[in-house]
Formats: sequence, C-alpha cells, structure tokens
Amino acid sequence: MTDTTIDRAGAARLDYVPPQAASRRNDGIIPMSLRTVHFVMPGGVDDPAAPSGGNAYDRRVCLDLPGFGWQVDRHAVAGDWPRPGAAARTALARTLGELPDGAVVLLDGLVACGVPEIVVPQARRLRTAVLVHLPLGDETGLDPAVAADLDVRERAVLRAVPAVIATSDWAVRRLVSHHGLAPDRVHAAAPGADTAPLAPGTDGVSRLLCVAAVTPRKGQHRLVQALAAVADLPWTCALVGGTTQDPGYVAHLRSLIRGHGLEDRLELTGPRSGTALDASYAAADLMVLTSYAETYGMAVTEALARGIPVLATDVGGLPEAVGRAPDGSVPGILVPPEDPGAIASELRCWFGEADVRRRLKAAARGRRAALGGWASTAQSLAAVLRRLPTGPRRAA
Repeated sequence: MTDTTIDRAGAARLDYVPPQAASRRNDGIIPMSLRTVHFVMPGGVDDPAAPSGGNAYDRRVCLDLPGFGWQVDRHAVAGDWPRPGAAARTALARTLGELPDGAVVLLDGLVACGVPEIVVPQARRLRTAVLVHLPLGDETGLDPAVAADLDVRERAVLRAVPAVIATSDWAVRRLVSHHGLAPDRVHAAAPGADTAPLAPGTDGVSRLLCVAAVTPRKGQHRLVQALAAVADLPWTCALVGGTTQDPGYVAHLRSLIRGHGLEDRLELTGPRSGTALDASYAAADLMVLTSYAETYGMAVTEALARGIPVLATDVGGLPEAVGRAPDGSVPGILVPPEDPGAIASELRCWFGEADVRRRLKAAARGRRAALGGWASTAQSLAAVLRRLPTGPRRAA
C-alpha cells in the first residue's frame, strides 16, 4: 500500500513516509529504504554570488526528492560549463566513471550537454536523465559558430539518453521539435513556488523590481530604455541579480543608466538572497522581466507567490509562468520581446489606469493561491527516474 499525504500546495505526495513513521509500514516495523539518484550539477550551484534559477531548482529538488523515495547524492563538478577546460572535463569523466553500472544519474544540462564525448559513452551503462534548464544555443550573445557547435553537442547528448526533463511544457515542445526527440522521452517538471506573505509594496504603483542575473539574455538594457522613455513618471527600480557573469554587459548597462541620468532612480543591487531578497519583493509594486529567452521564469512565480503583478516579454515559457488565476484572469502584461516602446507604453498604462492596477493585483492574488509547490516538481522528477530503463540502449 502506498502512503499518501498532502503538501502545503495541495499536491498529493506518493511514496512519502513521515519521519516519525519512517520505519513503520502496515503496522509492522520495516526499514525505510530510499533509492539513490546521483545528481551531477555545476560546481557553483551553492555560490551566493552567482544565483540562478537553475541553481535554485537543483538545490531545492535535492531537498524534496527524498519525500518521493529518492535519496540524492550530489556531485558538484567545478568548471566553466558548458565549455569546460581540461581539468573540469577530467573531473566529470572521473565522477561518471566511478559510478557503478546501472546507477541512476540525473545530469544538469549545463554540465552534460556540451561534452557528448564524455556523457554519451557513460549513458550506455548508466540509467541517465538530463535536466535542461535552457538549451545551450539559446543563450543570448553567443558567437554564431559557438552557438551552432553547442547545439550539435547538445543534440548528441539528448539523443543518447533515455529521458530528458524540461522545466515547462513550452520547453518540452521546443526540445522535441528542435532536436528531433521522441515526445515520450521528454518530460516537464516545472519549478514550484513557495507560498510567501503578500507583498505590501511601496505606494501601490511606483516601486519596480527586476530579479535576474545581469546578462544579455535577461535584456535589462531594454528595461533601461523603456524607463528612460517614461522618466516623467515617479518610478524607482531595483535590478536585483548577479553582476559577474558578463562584466562587459554590466559596464554597458551602467553607462546606459548614466547616459539617461537615471542613477538616482535605477539601482543595480547585485545578488540578494534570503531576507534581503524577501525585502526586495516586499517593497515591490510591479515585477518587470525583459528577457530574450526563458524556458519558464522562476522570478515571475516568486513575485506572483507574493501577489505582485508582472510585466514581462512574451517569450518562451514566460506566458506559462505568468499563467492565469482560477477565474481566468491574467496576473500580468506580456509585451513583444523586440519592442522597448511597448514596455514604456504598458508602464504608462500601469501608472495612469487605477482600474488596470486593481485588476492585475486581484489576478495576481488569485494566481498566488493556485501556484504549484515544489513537491509537485519533485514528484514529476521522481516519476521520470522510476521509469528509466534498466537495460542498455542505443542513441536515438
């Protein structure tokens, strides 16, 4: 008989045994045994100076998978992924080579997808799934030749493993069509969202927040351009996110802010976590995200979990993250990705139309109540791991 409980978000958790009952099942005393999954992830997964949605996802599912029958052995491999140097390549080869035949392995795609010459031979003897947070070639700003090479390498890896996990339904469709994968081998495990207190905001309208690493893919320069176009409005904005991934882009962004005379109103705070990040959300009236590419958008659901409406570009999985409230209302505004003017226009609407603000805030609170928790994410991952084939397979 399978034990079932309900998590805070209302998702059924199968195979979960409460700690006080871990050695008791069916009124007998039976040791609780967890299956083991070896999770191979980037070496910087715990680095507070370089936060990312992928790192946060990896850390969180490690905590929740045991509730669904899987003990997680973490293997963090340092390197400049997805294009590692010799030392990182050797470390990954050694990590995989030391695992026993038939071991269940979950590989973060940032580590796995750039090195098929290491991963593909091991996939023939290990029970392997690859978790793709972002297709490698979709990173903004790559040299076209580099992007094409990464794309070919990723395709080789994903065709060689029996299961691929993506973080949204949109990302599943993208991987299936782009890499020619069998649809039944690609699975969605969308990020969860922890329920948080409703954000009181500042004055209900003027405090804007963008939570994203400062990189070309996140498109903060477009936000700066849009804010410059509405400089007559009484906004302030915090750009919360790591500033070490692309120093050249950060320098360009700072220059752009200075050029528009916005230094006193637009702040690059650097990365924040814990109570500092909570305080940033608590002060926010509107979340703004101007990305070029996203497979989902965890910052969006973190904002919605606090009842904060969202203004975001209509790309990738962002519409899925924004979603709808139970009554069908949309808790955000989606704008074309290549049009800073559209962002400025919607900001004017946000400031000028009290009815629009009321409608969006009501929808955000409704969406907050309907968001799935991380238990659902872990349950989806656990189901994929359980179904991994036990015998050898050939590349698709």
